[in-house]
Amino acid sequence: MGKKRRLALMIVGVCVAALTMVLVLQYYGILPKLTYTAENFEIDVVYSPCDFNGNGMDDYTDFLLGAKQDAENHPTYDGQYVAGGYPPQDIGVCTDVIWRAFREAGYSLRDMVDQDVQRYPQRYPQIQYRDPNIDFRRVKNLWAFFQAYGQELTTDISDIQQWQPGDIVIFDGGKHIGMVSDLRNRKGQPYILHNGGQFRREEDYLGRSEVAAHYRFDASLVPDDVLVAWDQT
Repeated sequence: MGKKRRLALMIVGVCVAALTMVLVLQYYGILPKLTYTAENFEIDVVYSPCDFNGNGMDDYTDFLLGAKQDAENHPTYDGQYVAGGYPPQDIGVCTDVIWRAFREAGYSLRDMVDQDVQRYPQRYPQIQYRDPNIDFRRVKNLWAFFQAYGQELTTDISDIQQWQPGDIVIFDGGKHIGMVSDLRNRKGQPYILHNGGQFRREEDYLGRSEVAAHYRFDASLVPDDVLVAWDQT
């Protein structure tokens, strides 16, 4: 084989490897992408009728801000058991994104789940021995809670108007959970705020894992005795 041909093959190989690397980095959200908002697709943003903590922002906006803050903190992926239930801000798993989002709106998701476990244990077949320090940090327990008290929405990711900031999404048959962002991809599909240990915690994730369920938590439709306020003391 001549030198020119070997050089040409080498150049082609390098180009293919570089293109493959770029595609892989894009797929896993390591390289930044051009993002869009609901306005770009003439989608009306849905706001919650509730402002549970009375801070002047509706619940869905607070959920979004809380989830974004967790993404910015970029906690190390660690699901270790924590006495008292709440891990420090620098560690967490996918479920921690959700209770931290709810905390921003003034809800204690830990106490809400634990209260429901005590009242309706049949909803939580995964729980053999009740433990409020960990039960709210298990995806299938949150799935059962939102199935009882959330609005069940489409799992069709092409129905882009039905995906709104602050919505809760269950993936892979209950193995993962995340929250819908206000950012969207070029198709109008929303980014997901989640923690699977990945580089970017707010990423173009829909379509990469099967959506098992999609909920919106409207406190105005939930019995008052289900809601528990975050205790700041």
